[in-house]
Amino acid sequence: MKENKIMAKRRAVLCGFDLLILAVSYSVILLCFMNSSVILNGKFELQICISRFFFLAICIIGFRICFKIYNHIWRYAGISIYLRLIISDFIAGLEILFIGQLIPYLDLGFRMNLCVVSLNCLISLSARMFYQSQYARHNAAQHTSAEQSHKINIAIVGAGNIGATLAQELIRNPQSHYKPLCFIDLDKDKIGQKLNGLPVYAEDEHIVQWIQEMPIHEVVIALPDLDGDNRKRLYDLYSQTGCKVKLYDYPFGERKEQGIRNFIRDIKIEDLLSRESIQLDNSSSENYYKGKVILVTGGGGSIGSELCRQIAKMQPKKLIIFDIYENNAYDVQQELLLKYASSLKLKVIIGSIRDIDRLEQVFSTERPQVVIHAAAHKHVPLMEQNSVEAIKNNVFGTYNTVNMAEKYKVEKFVLISTDKAVNPTNIMGASKRLCEMIIQSRYDSKTQFVAVRFGNVLGSNGSVIPLFEKEIAQGGPVTITDKRIIRYFMTIPEAAQLVLQAGAMAKKGELFVLDMGKPVHIYDLAKNMIRLSGLIPGQDIQIVEIGLRPGEKLYEELLIKSEEMVKTENDRIFIERDKPLTRAQVEEKLCILKQAIQDASNEVVKEAFQKVVPTFQNPDIVNAAAEHQIDSKTKESLPVSVETQKWA
Repeated sequence: MKENKIMAKRRAVLCGFDLLILAVSYSVILLCFMNSSVILNGKFELQICISRFFFLAICIIGFRICFKIYNHIWRYAGISIYLRLIISDFIAGLEILFIGQLIPYLDLGFRMNLCVVSLNCLISLSARMFYQSQYARHNAAQHTSAEQSHKINIAIVGAGNIGATLAQELIRNPQSHYKPLCFIDLDKDKIGQKLNGLPVYAEDEHIVQWIQEMPIHEVVIALPDLDGDNRKRLYDLYSQTGCKVKLYDYPFGERKEQGIRNFIRDIKIEDLLSRESIQLDNSSSENYYKGKVILVTGGGGSIGSELCRQIAKMQPKKLIIFDIYENNAYDVQQELLLKYASSLKLKVIIGSIRDIDRLEQVFSTERPQVVIHAAAHKHVPLMEQNSVEAIKNNVFGTYNTVNMAEKYKVEKFVLISTDKAVNPTNIMGASKRLCEMIIQSRYDSKTQFVAVRFGNVLGSNGSVIPLFEKEIAQGGPVTITDKRIIRYFMTIPEAAQLVLQAGAMAKKGELFVLDMGKPVHIYDLAKNMIRLSGLIPGQDIQIVEIGLRPGEKLYEELLIKSEEMVKTENDRIFIERDKPLTRAQVEEKLCILKQAIQDASNEVVKEAFQKVVPTFQNPDIVNAAAEHQIDSKTKESLPVSVETQKWA
């Protein structure tokens, strides 16, 4: 009821407004036609004028009411409403002419009628458009003012072409959430100048304090071709300001059309590693895997699932996921089916690599052409306590799968290994080293066997990244085993691409190793993850040392000293060739392990590994030597391989 009264009042006001416009239009035309005999006709001139005005008002306003012109809110009117008003007045003009012919007393004449109706329509339209434009301008001004107050003030690091382009886009785009206040640069020629109307300040020893005193919320790094070391240096510097530090990924080609502002992103932990992302030429991989039947063991795990994602893009004839854990396998299956639907022939098989009969059934039925072996136990402390299971799964599970691949004439078999296999100090690493020996001993096979060795994978199940994230989310403390511990890292997609590339370029018995750059201090990794969460290490979140776990090294290695490095087509990938063992020698080692697991004792298994893996080392001796190196060298130096030491 209240709304109806408001609408009725609004219509009455609009009608009154239109009557006023009509009166003005009629008066102007009367003055223009003052000498016309049509208007000046004896003593009844004023009465005739008034009568004709009301006649005009009834016709024009009446038709506007019929056309529901007053039912609309004119501040939001569109072209269709304006056209309706013009049509309404046009019909009213025709009616005025028609009635004027019937009643001469009300006849204005064609010319005067045309002028009055046209002028009235023009003024009505102009008044409405003016009102609409003023309302829009006022509303936009208020909206802009409100948005400006909610925009994020940023400082742009880098006053080059990319930084200037970013600032220009943010300033011009009203939908941008960012408001650039200044540039920061090292170029002395730019310092003190203005770029896009913004001052350029020096990146000196005072910059942190200066940013803290300014109303700056975020620092955006807009520098091209930043390597890992410089990216980390800039993050370490500007994170001291308390501002959130972000990266600007300059868009090229088609990406540029998506909007520059969309490429300001949060810094991820992989951005702070002292290594560059590996750029692999996937064309050879795609050509090799296209149209082939591919089996991925452990396809539901962190590495295995990413391998499946990468393979699915390459149009295989069939992709088979083999995993013992049905939940993970199901998740990957649903993800791939959702993305590729019927274009991908996908099969999920639940089973264990320890089950020879199940493997026989899978290989005989599916006839895979390529096998990527990712199934393994990889948790170091757990395998120290469950060494028998490590041997059964990692060693004999791999042995079973290798035998099946050879029996059913698989083209290529790719083993995923680890840097923990180099001079191993734990059961897991020793088991993977023995897996490498099994692969290398098949150099005379018709099946091409290859192993790929790399370091820790960011974000994989059981790695430090998910652990740190969980501890930070719980408010801390973040636990590390030792402040001095260092590790090699790579991303899951990089690991998967390397494995696939190795499979495509492999020959026989080769061991591929990735140049992973500099290792990372886990303590620094923990601090950076806390900062990336918007918290302060040691203040908001504490970092606590809990001591090295059984079998854990202070550092990891990627190379065994007796191995020979050979370059490949990619300057970041190498082949290590050590003199391989014969099949008989490997079988002899496996017999020793078979006898050891009968006892089901961790100590017996460890003694057996000392016999079958010559590089298996005592972690206490290795870490003591590493501590001596750390004490004698700076923390920035790379770890030096420790000579193989026998157990005390």
